[in-house]
Amino acid sequence: MLLLFFCLPVIAGAQNNETEISMEKAVSLALENNLNLKKDQIDLAASGYSEKNIWSEIFPSINASISAGFSNPMFSNVSSNNDGGNFGMGFGITLGFNAGIPYSMRSIKLAHQANILRYEDACNQLAIQVTRRFYSLIAEKDNLAYLEEILNLAQMQYERDQVSFRNGLIRELIMIQSRFAAENARYNLSAAGNAYANNMVEFLAMLGLPPDGETTLLGEINIVRIEADAEALIDQHLSGRPDIARIQQEIERLEYAEKQSVMQTRAPSLTLSMDWNANKFDPFTDRFSGTARLSIPIDSWIPGTSKEQTVRRANNSAEKAKLDLQITENSAKTQIRSLASALRNSWDSIEIGRLSLEVAQRRYELTEQGFRNGTVEYLVLEDARNNMANARQRLLQSELLYFNMILDLSASLNIDWKNLIQTFGVTGEKE
Repeated sequence: MLLLFFCLPVIAGAQNNETEISMEKAVSLALENNLNLKKDQIDLAASGYSEKNIWSEIFPSINASISAGFSNPMFSNVSSNNDGGNFGMGFGITLGFNAGIPYSMRSIKLAHQANILRYEDACNQLAIQVTRRFYSLIAEKDNLAYLEEILNLAQMQYERDQVSFRNGLIRELIMIQSRFAAENARYNLSAAGNAYANNMVEFLAMLGLPPDGETTLLGEINIVRIEADAEALIDQHLSGRPDIARIQQEIERLEYAEKQSVMQTRAPSLTLSMDWNANKFDPFTDRFSGTARLSIPIDSWIPGTSKEQTVRRANNSAEKAKLDLQITENSAKTQIRSLASALRNSWDSIEIGRLSLEVAQRRYELTEQGFRNGTVEYLVLEDARNNMANARQRLLQSELLYFNMILDLSASLNIDWKNLIQTFGVTGEKE
């Protein structure tokens, strides 16, 4: 009883070290712990603060001054009431009005909206990356289970061959070949296990988790055939792509920047200022002044001047951004059409892979039965087992590739991959 009492905490601690992670939890952890996203949050907060305090663009310039001094004539015997120390203070306000201020305000708002889009896009890309790695590990885990099954088959065959060899029913070469097959299967399982462990460590680092304890991924790959109309997808979702939305906002921002540049360099500007100065706190010596100044720029209208070139460059930037938008849209359309076509064509490889696995499994069963009956050579049996393992691995790779293409298509459309499957998945297909 005493030994059981001391062992219970150890058993409980071992159970607590096991972690179960679903795909949704993995995405949530990655979004919460990603350092690059935290940096983007700082930029987003800064632009949000500027957007919230946009009134600062018209806030007046306010200044205050305090002065103190001392004067004493060294070579004069004439005293004066003004000799000695003096003290003064002043206060001034300057308010400038320019026709480009409204466009400057709008540019600040657009800059914040662009940061929001950039942050949302980074979150979506990270979620896609985590989902891809998550199901890749699921596929690796399934492959490990199958390699373990192959090892068990090879080990059981080796044990039967040992008995048969001792009874003089088979030759020594067959037993050696059987042992080699078992050891080769054990090596394949060990190599795949090490690769899975390393990939799991990298995945946990992506989630911000320590590699301590045992981690179990909850989920499975259920492949559904996708029949998507590329042109309909382009019409519905092309404008929602983050890169296209950012360029559209950039065009709008550059157009406002162009107008702002024109107004600041060519439109008249009005400056109002007020100053108050006091000396020795004597109200009779206080000075108050006010100034209104209207400035009309001339050099910006002269061709070739630096300000005129600034206006031209602002116009050129907006035109280049419009061309960038056309290039990005054409590239996005090509990508969507290519992925939709690849999904249609790749489904045949999955169906062929499933049929190939069924044939390989049935062939192995018949070959094993023939080997037990003495009508089939051991090398034929080993080939059948290897063909079954290769067929299973090819099917896993085809299914994972197809799922990754679904993720790529959903990312190119900026929609959730589950919604893509729900909307365009063909029911009645074998999963």
